[in-house]
Amino acid sequence: MRVRAMRRAILLNFGAAWGAWTQGLPIDWKAQQAETLARFRALVQIDSSSPPGNETKVVEYLKGALAEAGIPTQVFAQDPARANLVARIPGNGKKRPVLLLAHTDVVGVQREKWPMDPFAAIIKDGYVWGRGTTDDKDKLVSNLMLMLLLKRSGATLDRDIIFLAESGEESTTEVGIDYMVDQHFDAIDAEFALTEGGSATIEGGKVTAVTVSTTEKLPRGARLVATGTSGHGSIPRLDNAVVHLSAAVAKVSAWETPLSLNETTRTYFERLAAISPAGRAARYRALLNPKHAPAVERYLAANEPQRYSMLRTSVAPTMIKGGFRANVIPSEAEATLDIRMTPGEDAGKFFEAMAKVIGDPSVKIVPNTAKRPAGPPSGLNTDMFRALEAVSKRMYPGAATLPMMTTGATDMAQLRAKGMQCYGIGPESTDEEFAAHGWHSDVERATASSIYKLAEFTWNAVMEVAAPK
Repeated sequence: MRVRAMRRAILLNFGAAWGAWTQGLPIDWKAQQAETLARFRALVQIDSSSPPGNETKVVEYLKGALAEAGIPTQVFAQDPARANLVARIPGNGKKRPVLLLAHTDVVGVQREKWPMDPFAAIIKDGYVWGRGTTDDKDKLVSNLMLMLLLKRSGATLDRDIIFLAESGEESTTEVGIDYMVDQHFDAIDAEFALTEGGSATIEGGKVTAVTVSTTEKLPRGARLVATGTSGHGSIPRLDNAVVHLSAAVAKVSAWETPLSLNETTRTYFERLAAISPAGRAARYRALLNPKHAPAVERYLAANEPQRYSMLRTSVAPTMIKGGFRANVIPSEAEATLDIRMTPGEDAGKFFEAMAKVIGDPSVKIVPNTAKRPAGPPSGLNTDMFRALEAVSKRMYPGAATLPMMTTGATDMAQLRAKGMQCYGIGPESTDEEFAAHGWHSDVERATASSIYKLAEFTWNAVMEVAAPK
């Protein structure tokens, strides 16, 4: 009996050790740094500004890197200059695939605001400087390294791992995610997707929170068009289109749309309160109390605008045009509104409410055509979200995992609309660093160490859900 019990204990211990080993194959992450940095810089050095995009140049680089490792690829292109690449590491098929995606295009630059070439990937003060360093070539290189390491290690997998390098995320989705979803969905169909949209927040020199995007606001912009009688500027008119438009813009800017919490944002503020100092914690908890929420909302609007935006559908005037001469009253004036709706918002009812707020028949609301579909938030009780929580705890002891609703738009919207559970992750950064040098900033940059950690985090999360237990 004693011998049998000992054998059983040995087998159980071996099984536990084997499970741990397969979840995190013994990768020497320090040894991967030189290659990771070299490939990251090479990707940033490819100018894929959209417009015009030229993402095929990035695809050619990725195709070469994957081919060297013996990984076959497929290229799908609606526009030959704006191709998409798909690669797959096959598993045993016990579970459905995981999709890793990153977009290959970047927003344009105002070169006069950069102290160095934005496409040189110069290393200075511990940072790699360049357009795309945080959006989205950090995720692109992490996904590439994962594919290369999976192939080199010969890892056993219960799931196929699919890598999608997609074009057109920065406003021309018809050549990228729309094309892939509409025409080639079988090549990317998966249970889970990992991409951009999250971060690891550094405070006091350590990561205190890992945010994981589980849903996002939907772009539903509109134009306000005011009409009146044109005439000479020396004769003021009551129906001056510029005056009516200005009043309408002021009203919608001051309009406080209703507070709307969902599972993601409610959990976000609950968990954020648990790791915040007493004063901030009290504010975040008060948001869940209808009696105290309004005062806290006012505070967030002035001091934490991104968190304020997470609470409701937001309206932000971004452009105004009208008139062509200083002494001519124009017959028409127009304002552009950037509107980001919370999931589940009824667009028709929202614009009806806006019309009542404006209260001016001479101002017409012209909604834009929706470019991204509505989809349900991704769940907080899935294998992938639990894996992200587990990896966060292992890599960043004491840090909280915060599900987050992003205020911007990503290509997860199209995938969520197809039923895929999608999660956004990102590199380490302080809030101050991200605000000054993050997505779309004038001078974008990322620390080399944050890229190494993102590659490691991505690997660990994928192995957590794909390696045999």
